[in-house]
Amino acid sequence: MLKKEAKSKIVKDLGINAKDTGSADVQIGLLSEEMDKLVGHLKEHPKDLHSKRGLIGMVVKRKKLLAYLKKDNEKRYNEVIKKIGLKK
Repeated sequence: MLKKEAKSKIVKDLGINAKDTGSADVQIGLLSEEMDKLVGHLKEHPKDLHSKRGLIGMVVKRKKLLAYLKKDNEKRYNEVIKKIGLKK
C-alpha cells in the first residue's frame, strides 16, 4: 500500500489538477509505484505466490491503460512514459 503522501505526489505530478485521481495517467503512475514496492517485497520473499499473482494482475492492468492512453492521446502517452521512466 502506498502512503497518502506518495499518492498525492504522484497525483500532483501526473494529474490534470489536484483532485484528478481517475485519469489514465495517474492510474498508470500509481500502479507503477505499487509494482516497484511489490517487486522489492518479492525479492525478499520469493515464495509469496499470492503477491506474485497480484503483481501479474497489476502488470496486465497497466498494459491495458497504456494501450488506451496511446490510442486516445499519443502525446500524453509519451509524456507519461518519460515521467515514469518506462520503456516503449
